[in-house]
Amino acid sequence: MGKWIGGFLGLLSGGPLGALAGFVFGALIDMFVPINMEVHRSPEEEARYQQQGNRNGFLFSLMVLTAHIVHADGRIMHSEMEFVRRFLRTNFNADAEREGEAILLKLFQQKKQMGAMQWDNQIQAVCGQISTAMPHEHRLQLIAFLCEIAKADGTIAPEEREALRQVCAYMNLEAGTADQMLGLGGSSLNEAYQLFGITPDATDDEVRRAYKKMAMQHHPDRVAHLGEDVRRASEKKFQEINEAKERIYKARGMK
Repeated sequence: MGKWIGGFLGLLSGGPLGALAGFVFGALIDMFVPINMEVHRSPEEEARYQQQGNRNGFLFSLMVLTAHIVHADGRIMHSEMEFVRRFLRTNFNADAEREGEAILLKLFQQKKQMGAMQWDNQIQAVCGQISTAMPHEHRLQLIAFLCEIAKADGTIAPEEREALRQVCAYMNLEAGTADQMLGLGGSSLNEAYQLFGITPDATDDEVRRAYKKMAMQHHPDRVAHLGEDVRRASEKKFQEINEAKERIYKARGMK
């Protein structure tokens, strides 16, 4: 295990995320390069090194938060786990599916050992570390992925919705971000308004501003350096944002 997420975790190798990585990867964590170790690299090597570190940190953070959301209602639904496997296989690759599932099982084990209260405290600390280390657009992509997973079984348990809202708050994202992302991929007009964080009585100018804000925040170029697979997932999200805009524009006769 480790081809997909293993190795240096960049800015996230220490702190609470590093502690969870140590539990998951065991002795492999000893191979991580300490953040403060002075290593001489060419500018090109340094850029690749930082990019891989950012990607690994993003993917491991996704697995940690996925474990939290999937088990938020105290149950691990077969449909949710199957969706996670399919999600990893589709958006990443077969190695990601196998390794991601193994990592999730280790994280469920860690939560059981820690107890719910200590685990929740750990998640809060992890989100604080993510907030400090990751740019805003990366955190938005994390939430978009987590909302897809939460919707996998066709219903969103109140505990899952609350967990998503808490994760957003812990990562210093705007209130309502989770509810907006839960409207992503919907086909109804109400879900389109939900996605943009506005109500049907919003003015046309408010609709345009809400769409422009979403389009700027979720443009695929903002996460392209995390890898082509993450960019493809972001392109799908961006397309769904534009489809929601078209539903609203058509209903209002806007151009």
